[in-house]
Amino acid sequence: MSRKIYILLGAPGAGKGTLAKLISQEVGLAHIASGDLFREALAKKTELGLESKKYMDAGELVPDEITIEMILQRISRPDCDRGLLLDGFPRTVGQARALDEALSKRDESITKALSLEVSDEEVVRRLSGRWICRECQTPYHQTNMPPKVKGVCDKCGGELYQRDDDREDTVRSRLDVYNKQTRPVIDYYDTIDKLSRFDGEGRAEEVASRLLTVI
Repeated sequence: MSRKIYILLGAPGAGKGTLAKLISQEVGLAHIASGDLFREALAKKTELGLESKKYMDAGELVPDEITIEMILQRISRPDCDRGLLLDGFPRTVGQARALDEALSKRDESITKALSLEVSDEEVVRRLSGRWICRECQTPYHQTNMPPKVKGVCDKCGGELYQRDDDREDTVRSRLDVYNKQTRPVIDYYDTIDKLSRFDGEGRAEEVASRLLTVI
């Protein structure tokens, strides 16, 4: 029986990383996050990692063929034998098609793309509410997990600050990029009948249980 290959899609702040970890622990799928692959390849100074670094240092996007080769090498490891969950890739329709082509050469294909549907306003609420302690890096959320004293870390008394990435105007810009570049990937998987949509709002455990009905 061929292994299951799932793709987790969703906007920044949709909770992909958290949900991928919950699901991989529950059903034994390997969680493959594209960001982790690059960090590992750079740390180990692999051939692909060094090749990627040239583009990153030049401020350019890493070519799709390098990213896909990195993913193909990663999914060939034994921990992926039972199946895997891709998180953070593909980001464009071109990458989705290239991934399909690469998998077809191995007589494999995507089992399902799982789309987390979260409203833009919910994404803004989630991300723009995040604050971090400058001293111990403990995360807080002004609505979901506020500190006892505003602006002060409960653990060490350090000052809380907001990362530039989490400011509302930046979050809305990130959403704009996502809607232009990555949302078409959802439509692509829909047209080839590989898409399942899920309500991505609510507690992480609730959303994970919805995803598990398909996985």
